Order: sequence, then C-alpha cells, then structure tokens
Amino acid sequence: MKPRISVLTLGVDDLEKAVRFYRDGMGLHTDGIIGQEFEHGAVAFFDLQSGLRLALWPRSSIAQDTGLPQSSPAPTGFTLGHNVGSKAEVDSVMKQAESAGATVIKAAQETFWGGYAGYFQDPDQHVWEVVWNPHFLPDEQV
Repeated sequence: MKPRISVLTLGVDDLEKAVRFYRDGMGLHTDGIIGQEFEHGAVAFFDLQSGLRLALWPRSSIAQDTGLPQSSPAPTGFTLGHNVGSKAEVDSVMKQAESAGATVIKAAQETFWGGYAGYFQDPDQHVWEVVWNPHFLPDEQV
C-alpha cells in the first residue's frame, strides 16, 4: 500500500453541531453539509492541506455503511496531531478550540522530548494534540 491518505473521517453524533465547531469555531473551510437527499448520505468536508480533507459523517451512517454496530466514542483510540510553528501558536489554537466549545484535557506545556503541546477534545470527544515540535516543523515554517 502506498501512503495516500486523502480523507480523515470523524464519526459525529450531531452533524450540524460538529460543522459549526469546525467551521465557525476553528475557522476551517467547508461548502457545508452535502448529500442530505440520500439516506445516510449527509456529510461535510473541510479542506485541510493540499490533497487532504477532513470529513464529518454521523456515527449512525458509518455503522450502516460498514455493517458494524454503532459504538460509543473511544477517545484514546486515535488522536489527530496539529503541528504548528511556535509555542505561542499552540497557546492560540488551544484557546480558539476552547472558545469554540472544545474541552481542554491537557493544558499546553513543555514536553519531555523538547517540544510544547496540549490536548483538547472536540464536541464528539475526538482528541486533538496541538504541538510545536522543533524537529518537525510544518512546511510553511521550514
């Protein structure tokens, strides 16, 4: 398999609420909810970086499409890392997330490996790490 991940899909309980969090609260671009004319088709896509999108899709639709039983959120099963260019940017994104309705689960702080990071959960309990790693800067900082 070649590493060609193009969409990260997060299961959500309330699609409209999740769209408001990511669009209005976090400032991500979306054309809004599409596919509402299809049963289990409503989804929202957000542009992240070139060739990568974030999708929000109801957990019930994921369960129906995959044939798996719908389950409760498992926050420790997967995290999303958002790497930024400075400690100040970590603090800024963490404040933005909290203002948008996220729960800060670990305040930003120095890490044992020489970086600076914090964690928040979105309204559907997905865990995001906001991190400044001096050895792994985002492309626009290199």
